[in-house]
Amino acid sequence: MQHANEQHQQPEASEPVKSKPQSASVGQRWITALIAMPIVLTFVWLGGWAAFAATLLVVVLGTLELHQMMLHAGYHPLIWITFGLSTLFLIAAMLPQQRLLILETGLGGALLVSFPWLFFRKKLDGAMVDWALTLAISIYLGWPMSFFLLLRGYQPALLHPTSASWLFLPRGAWWLLMVFLGVWGFDAAAFFAGRYLGKHKLAPAISPAKTWEGVLGGFVLSITAALLLTVVPLEVPWYLAVVLGLLLGVAAVLGDLAESLIKRQTHVKDSGQIMPGHGGMLDRVDSLLFAVIVVYVFSQVIGK
Repeated sequence: MQHANEQHQQPEASEPVKSKPQSASVGQRWITALIAMPIVLTFVWLGGWAAFAATLLVVVLGTLELHQMMLHAGYHPLIWITFGLSTLFLIAAMLPQQRLLILETGLGGALLVSFPWLFFRKKLDGAMVDWALTLAISIYLGWPMSFFLLLRGYQPALLHPTSASWLFLPRGAWWLLMVFLGVWGFDAAAFFAGRYLGKHKLAPAISPAKTWEGVLGGFVLSITAALLLTVVPLEVPWYLAVVLGLLLGVAAVLGDLAESLIKRQTHVKDSGQIMPGHGGMLDRVDSLLFAVIVVYVFSQVIGK
């Protein structure tokens, strides 16, 4: 949700050209979103190992971006251990019967391999920070991404053109749509509310462009998405759907601020340039990382 709720500033008369780059950036955001959204929704529909492949690609690209950010700040985490642990998180989500064993083996193996790596460093300055980052990147990115697979489940979506109920979406697909459409709606509403109405800074020390007005505007669409995607399809009471919409919005903001803090600490503007108008892959999934955990826990608690 990078720059999702920027405070609107009127351009000065002597510098009218300032609005052009901003308008171009907004246009790039929309074009990229219109291309990416159908691709994401296709993998939500497919689920299974197709969704695993898509999730793994996001983890790989996000890990590479985080690694480059750490190098830019002078840190040197061991990227192949990060990749390995994150991949095990995803595999564990696909194999529920062996999930606990895979997680135990992955975490234990990461500890046994990563810590002795410090013994062979010529310079021990910063060794503990690099070791901590090696594991922390997996927990920050790989672990939340595994919740997309857990939430989606393994039941396929089906089309029955000749029957009255021509479309069948499993419950996991509805929950996952709640995550994506809820966060996307929150981002869009927060962007425009913050741009045109934003006056009060949300977290100026971390992300000066974000405003409370943007957050409140985002809540409108996150609650709306929760009502539309859970009350009828998943039989969630409307008042719990409202609570879910609020929790989703809070999680989206916290996820966005978390990535903003990482970028501020590593002195970079964007995590990458893979998505025009949006920045890197991490810039697009930051809000989702916290939101998917909230929705998964919510779905387990209410038993839907």
